[in-house]
Amino acid sequence: MSTRTKGLIIAPLGLFLFSAGLCVFSIAVQARHDGATFQQWFLWGVYSLILLNGGLLLFGQAVRYRAQLDYRRFVRRELKKRDREWARSLQKRKAPPGKSEA
Repeated sequence: MSTRTKGLIIAPLGLFLFSAGLCVFSIAVQARHDGATFQQWFLWGVYSLILLNGGLLLFGQAVRYRAQLDYRRFVRRELKKRDREWARSLQKRKAPPGKSEA
């Protein structure tokens, strides 16, 4: 799977997990406020932290993939630019001394 495809799949998934974690966290807070047992609201809170951190990690990975794509694009452009400049310098060296290119 390409880096671009991975990024396009993982970014929305990370945002979804993060949002789900916030929803579960609100359930944990509501359970605590309503006087539920410690075990019940604590487990809801732990579950919400797992979802929140998992979502953040996936979204961070998607950002990393995007940075890799941008860096690769930059390197390719720079290499093409250097190749063109190198080809131009070779043409100037091969041109007869009396003629100059415009």
